[in-house]
Amino acid sequence: MTGHETKTAETSEIRHTADVVVLTPDGDVLLIERHWPPYEGAWALPGGHVDPGESSREAAARELEEETGVRVSADDLREIGTWDQPGRDPRGRYSTDAYAVIVPAGTQITAGDDARIARWWPLNNLPGQPAFDHADILRAAVSA
Repeated sequence: MTGHETKTAETSEIRHTADVVVLTPDGDVLLIERHWPPYEGAWALPGGHVDPGESSREAAARELEEETGVRVSADDLREIGTWDQPGRDPRGRYSTDAYAVIVPAGTQITAGDDARIARWWPLNNLPGQPAFDHADILRAAVSA
C-alpha cells in the first residue's frame, strides 16, 4: 500500500461553500430553519455550495435569494472571512467563505430551496445554538 489507496475525512476533497450574514440596521439577523440533514430543523445562516464557474461571492448572493427570496448584488457583500476547520461539517471537509450585508428593516423574505422557514431574529434573542459553526461566523460579522 502506497498510502494513496484510501482517503480519510482529513485528506478527502474539500467542498467550497458560501454563507451570508444578513443584518438590518435595527439589529435583526436573517436565519433559515434547515430542511435537510445535517442539522435538520436547526437554524442556520443562508448559504450553500459554490457552483462550477462561480465565485464564492456570487454563490453567496445566489444562495441567499434561493433560500430566502432576498436579492442583493454580489458586489454589496462584505467579506468576513473563511471558516475551514476540520470537523466543522459532519459530511466531510468544507471551506466556507462568509459574507455580510445590511438590508432595510422590513425586507420581505420567503423560504425556499433548502429552508423550511426563513425568519428575522433579534440578535439579542437567537433561537438556541445555530447549526454548524454559524454562531462563530455571526459573532465575527457583528464585531467587524
